Amino acid sequence: MEKEVAVMLKNGLHARPAAQLINELNAFQSDVKFQIGAKKINAKSILQLMGVSIAEGEKIKVIVCGADAGEAMACIETFLQADGGEGNS
Repeated sequence: MEKEVAVMLKNGLHARPAAQLINELNAFQSDVKFQIGAKKINAKSILQLMGVSIAEGEKIKVIVCGADAGEAMACIETFLQADGGEGNS
C-alpha cells in the first residue's frame, strides 16, 4: 500500500515527533518505509528518520506492507497531518 502524505507537523518531523511516531508504529507488524525524493528509509528507525530532513508542508510517499497495513497507514496519516505538531501523544 502506497500513499503520498503531506507532513503538517509544526516544524516538520524532528526528533521528538519522530520518536513519538516510531513508538506508535512499533505496535504494528507491517514494514513501513518513507520515500523522500529518491531516498527510501525505514520509518521505524530513528537513525534513518533523523538522517533525512522532513519539513512542515513537505509531501512524502508512505509505503506500508504487511497484515495490518491499513491500520498502520491510518495511524501514519493521522500523525503526520496533525496541525498541532508536538501534542500527538
